[in-house]
Amino acid sequence: MVSFFKKVYNKVYSKLFPVKVYALVGRSGTGKSFRSQALAAKYRIPLIIDDGLLIRGDKIVAGRSAKQEANFLTAVKCAVFQNSDHREEVIRALDREEFHKILIIGTSENMTSKIAAVLNLPEPKVTIHIEDIATKEEIETAMKIRFVEGKHVIPVSPLQITRNYPKIIYDAMSNRTLVRPEFSKVQESEITEAAMKQMISQSLYEYGNTLRIENVSFNKTDAGYDLFVVLRTPKQLDELQKLAMENHISDSLERYGGLLINSIRTEVHDWA
Repeated sequence: MVSFFKKVYNKVYSKLFPVKVYALVGRSGTGKSFRSQALAAKYRIPLIIDDGLLIRGDKIVAGRSAKQEANFLTAVKCAVFQNSDHREEVIRALDREEFHKILIIGTSENMTSKIAAVLNLPEPKVTIHIEDIATKEEIETAMKIRFVEGKHVIPVSPLQITRNYPKIIYDAMSNRTLVRPEFSKVQESEITEAAMKQMISQSLYEYGNTLRIENVSFNKTDAGYDLFVVLRTPKQLDELQKLAMENHISDSLERYGGLLINSIRTEVHDWA
């Protein structure tokens, strides 16, 4: 009975105070999670969506962290709530919470819009890029922590991570926890063309079912991977859309595959 009245109250509350969605966008490893708590405090945002988790303050409310997934494919699916049980758990938790602002963290505007849609939230009204709140030097330091040391930040208290994901914890700081994700332990020698094709295909989830990968080839150098991807689509992409897609592929492979991407080139053909 109490839960019924609370649900009714939350619906009335949402009518009186429509939810405003904020998005924090930036490339992988640039320090988005690290800065999310300060950003949320500045704009008085009570809830954060980050890598599959719903967070209030420094506590996990619902969801599961993509950083504890064992491989790239399950990590990407977790981050964008593709699993129905995971998605419904977070939607139910959102229904229970009292809020009129929420921050969604993602590597692209497409990604944050996709997450908002699947969680029955409005389209983001305010988009903040990491370059707006961090200096070039701070971003470079964050990227060193990610790509040289292999550490990721989860913006919750160390106690929460120790309790929920003890295997991935690395170090702790105030209201943030450094972790080494399970998926970052994958050996690069295991990457085949078939595996790379599957990883890229999954990373394009947010673009819908309109893109088909024809071929993937890559070369590994000391600077990272050089990729060449051939795609087909029913609607030709303009140069900005193509660049955004290439950046997203690169970010996904770096974030969830632990692969450093030196360059990426795509060739896009229509279905004809």
